[in-house]
Amino acid sequence: MRRGLIARSPDELPDAVLEARLDRLRAAMVQAHLDALIVYTNNTRPAGVSWLTGFVPYWSEALLLVPRAGDPVLVVALTYRVKTWIERTSRVAEVIHTPRIGLEAGRRIAAQKPDAVVGIVEFDTLSAGIADDLKQAAPRLALTDASELFARQRARADEAEIALATKAAHIAHRALARVPRDATDAGQAIAAVEATARTMGAEEIYLAAATDLGGDECLRRVEGEARLGRRFALRATVAYQGTWVRIVRTVERDGAAAEPAIARFAATLTRLPDTAGFANFRAWLIEGCRTTQPLDTLIGSRAVASPAPLPGLVSVQAHIDVDGQPVLVGCPVVIEPRGARPLVSPTFE
Repeated sequence: MRRGLIARSPDELPDAVLEARLDRLRAAMVQAHLDALIVYTNNTRPAGVSWLTGFVPYWSEALLLVPRAGDPVLVVALTYRVKTWIERTSRVAEVIHTPRIGLEAGRRIAAQKPDAVVGIVEFDTLSAGIADDLKQAAPRLALTDASELFARQRARADEAEIALATKAAHIAHRALARVPRDATDAGQAIAAVEATARTMGAEEIYLAAATDLGGDECLRRVEGEARLGRRFALRATVAYQGTWVRIVRTVERDGAAAEPAIARFAATLTRLPDTAGFANFRAWLIEGCRTTQPLDTLIGSRAVASPAPLPGLVSVQAHIDVDGQPVLVGCPVVIEPRGARPLVSPTFE
C-alpha cells in the first residue's frame, strides 16, 4: 500500500490533457474496429489507467471501460468509503463499486452492444476470475488483446507527462544529494533520502543500496543495520502524480573517480534511441512504461530486445568500470524528435 498523498493537480494534469489522450485512443479504436477498451489497474500496475484518468490506486483493483464514444467508466473493487476521493482525483464519467469488477464491466458493455468487440490491454495477464466474469455477464462479447494498440498511443510523451517526470526526477535527485560523502550508516542515509522526498511531495519512494561497492555491487533493499563502505551506491524510485522515475548515485569518499564514467554515461544518453554506445559498459538497462507497469524492462545488456521503439520517457541505469572500480549511475531521459536529454544531471555536485 502506498504511504504518500495522492491528489491530482488540475494545473499539473489538466482535463484537456486527459481528453487529448482519450481522443487519440478512441481514434485508434475506430481504426481497429473496437467498440470498447478495458484497462486493468492495481497498485503494481497503475500506469495505464492513471495516464488516461489520473486515478492511482492505493490498493485493490479496478477496470477502466473506455467506450468508442463517450467518457470512461471506472469499475472498482473498493468500498464506497473512498468514492468521493476517487471522484476528486480522477476524470471519469462514473465510479461503480462492486467486488466482482469483471461481472459489472461485462454487463455495462453488453447493455450498449451485446456482441461488442472489446480490446483488453494485457489480456494475457488478466486474472482468470475477471475474464470468467466478463464471459459470464456477456457471453457474446468478442474479446481481443489490445496491448500493442494501447502501447502505441502511450509511447508518445506529451508536455504534461514530461513535466511530471521532471518534477519526480528533481525530487529523487535532491533527495539523493542529501547523502554526504562521509555517511557511514545506511539506515540514516536512507531515512534522510526518504524524508526529503516525502517532504517534496513524492507519492512513493523505494530505495535500494549497494552498501559497499568494494565487495558487493548489487542494489538491494536494506533491512536492519548496515554499514556503508568507502564507495557505495543508492537507487531511488520515485512516483509523483502517477509518474515514476529511477535515479542511481554512486558515492565515494576518496575523490572523483566516478566523474569520467558519469561523463561517458551522459554522452551516451544524448544518442538515444540509439543504444550502441552502451556496448562499452559492463551492464545497462532501459525501463519505461508501455502499458500498465510504470517501469517495465524494455531493453538492456541482460534483457531480450523488444522490436517496439522506445517510449518517449525512459529511466536508464548503467554499470561502468573505471580503473577497475565499479560506478553505478542512472537517470530518467526524454526522447524527442530533436534528440534525447536527461531530465536531471547525472552528477550530484
